[in-house]
Amino acid sequence: MVPSVPGVTSAWVVGSPGPLVTGPLRRAERPTPEPGPDDVLLRVRACGVCRTDLHLAEGDLPPRRPDCTPGHEVVGEVVAAGGAVRDVRIGDRMGVAWLAGTCGRCRYCRAGRENLCPASRYTGWDVHGGFADHLLADARFAYRLPEGWGDEEAAPLLCAGIIGYRALRRADLPPGGRLGIYGFGASAHLTAQLAVARGAVVHVVTRSPEAQRLARELGAVSAGAGPPPEPLDSAILFAPAGSLVPVALAALDRGGTLAVAGIHLSAVPPLDYDRHLFQERTVCSVTANTREDGRAFLSEAARLRPAVRVTRYALGQADRALADLAAGRITGVGVLVAE
Repeated sequence: MVPSVPGVTSAWVVGSPGPLVTGPLRRAERPTPEPGPDDVLLRVRACGVCRTDLHLAEGDLPPRRPDCTPGHEVVGEVVAAGGAVRDVRIGDRMGVAWLAGTCGRCRYCRAGRENLCPASRYTGWDVHGGFADHLLADARFAYRLPEGWGDEEAAPLLCAGIIGYRALRRADLPPGGRLGIYGFGASAHLTAQLAVARGAVVHVVTRSPEAQRLARELGAVSAGAGPPPEPLDSAILFAPAGSLVPVALAALDRGGTLAVAGIHLSAVPPLDYDRHLFQERTVCSVTANTREDGRAFLSEAARLRPAVRVTRYALGQADRALADLAAGRITGVGVLVAE
């Protein structure tokens, strides 16, 4: 494969993390990297805007490298590839997600739990992400995308979809069970459709009237700001609010499980053992994903074709997209598209 590497990449970078009003995101130019043996260089066509990107910009996630470019729901076109990359051609479309690399040798990797690898690296946190013209990625951690999905539709599948898929697994929802979803943004609106397609009864808790309407459109039995109307077998907390942990646990039926899906959560209030945990209620976290999660979700998505509600922004509007996400002005998922 003959590489075709442009000399300069224009990107958004997190300079000094802080509140969005302080302007933590800024535009920058840097030399476009040459692919290593296992790498592909992609021209970015679309990149989803995730709450994790907001956490990085505002400093909830401590930056792991200076001037890092956020973005980990990336759809791109291959413009160059390393010598060890096989079955990839110039012009192929590929997807890049949150998990960017692992050691492949530790006990977690060997046991199929690579999401727990102590040496794991992440797109838009450890390595530059997709808020840019070009992205360098390890081809072993990139995905072939389902046919028939436009770039803007496909981008949210790569984090919102994959993480929601893993959260649903962790929630241990029984067949035909009752699932509560707390918060109804990018990941939740895809996860709800997956659960409904599997026969679940879905109840959504969100304060946003627009999100409530969307939840009902997508098959939720109820959607409101108050507690679910019946005890739940499982629940997923997507909102980064620790105050909702006891609320969600109290709504579980005996033996129910709450999965906390976010990478960041505000402080959790004290729990009352009898009310929140007794009768074998369980609370668990969700940590990143494995590549098998990604492949399994993309296969299921290709079959089910969940609706993806997209709010479109030009790449040059990344700061505005994050501001809209922080203010709750995006219903569904925001996506940056190449200019």
